[in-house]
Amino acid sequence: MKIAIPLAAGRLSMHFGHCEQFALLDVDPEKKSILNRADVTPPPHQPGLLPPWLAEQGVTLVIAGGMGQRAQDLFARQGIKVVIGAPAESPEKLAADFLSGNLKEGENVCDH
Repeated sequence: MKIAIPLAAGRLSMHFGHCEQFALLDVDPEKKSILNRADVTPPPHQPGLLPPWLAEQGVTLVIAGGMGQRAQDLFARQGIKVVIGAPAESPEKLAADFLSGNLKEGENVCDH
């Protein structure tokens, strides 16, 4: 399983489409462990570009602070699950919390 987390200053970015980088974490859901992390720079922002780009990277789950409904729909079409309303924590903490079933989802901070 591969999790993508949008980053700003090394923590979860609240503005998904305009993040500086993505942390891509390979995880083992059965062992609830992180196997590998790679930080990648996304292509320049264009509406609708990130879902297919992240699918090409092998991503199956996105943990986000906020995301518009259209983007959520585009991820669903790519077969990528989206968790919204996550707190601004480190990628490792967010992935560990998700794997253990303790990720606290809050309000979607994106309104478009």
